[in-house]
Amino acid sequence: RESWVKEAGFAEFPKDTAGFLELCKALQAKGHPAGFTHGHGVGDGNNYAHWLLWSHGGQMVDESGKVAINSPETLKAIEYAQQLYKTFIPGTESWLDVNNNRAFLAGEVSVIANGISVYNTAKVNKDKDPKLDEIAKDMRTTNLPIGPVGKSVELFQVTSAVIFDYTPYPNAAKAYLQFMFEDPQMADWITSSSAYCCQTLKAFDNNPVWKADPNNAAYAKASATLRPNGFAGPLGYASAATMADYVLVDMFAKAVTGQATPKEAMEEAEKRANRYYRV
Repeated sequence: RESWVKEAGFAEFPKDTAGFLELCKALQAKGHPAGFTHGHGVGDGNNYAHWLLWSHGGQMVDESGKVAINSPETLKAIEYAQQLYKTFIPGTESWLDVNNNRAFLAGEVSVIANGISVYNTAKVNKDKDPKLDEIAKDMRTTNLPIGPVGKSVELFQVTSAVIFDYTPYPNAAKAYLQFMFEDPQMADWITSSSAYCCQTLKAFDNNPVWKADPNNAAYAKASATLRPNGFAGPLGYASAATMADYVLVDMFAKAVTGQATPKEAMEEAEKRANRYYRV
């Protein structure tokens, strides 16, 4: 909410994690807390947790796939998360993917980490509800702040298109996928998603949808700057299972809620991740 950010004394949204923490403190003091998902939200919970870790230079595994979560960088990320959590609206540890949208559209929180969907919801329904009209006009989008790692690092959540080995029509399936990734099909698909889905091919970077609304711009280059879960190791069973089991999400949630010390939470995450990476 741009007006609330300015009310908190900030002319613009902070670009680094230190400034972001100060903004959240100021917003809370004004009665407009932030709210980031610490619960088992497939998208939002994982997005937030991975940003916390990566922005401080931590990583679940190294290039060889060896679990590397137990590190000074991870501890710094957890300690930062603890400070941020103190500024949040109560209850974010139980939030799923829909909760931050609802809280934002109800005017209960000032800042969330989300796709463009929350803005589109307000925009589509603004004629039915004056409050949503006000929120849509006051809403701005930006990328998550840059931490000590020195560059933008957010989670790449890709929807995979796969062809099963047992299909009786493999060539037709391949032709269909090729067709969908060509112009104009892919361009139309991106446009029709109203900036919710991002291109995985650079040829579609200049799709008009990214300039159709100023709030779409923050998502325009997402596929070029995001990281896959399991960074910096190889993708596969272990990386998928570790995220599906919410190992990283739980690490931060337990630490910020006081169920474990930062060190205990980190060590538990290390043990859980090793169950998958040692298979």
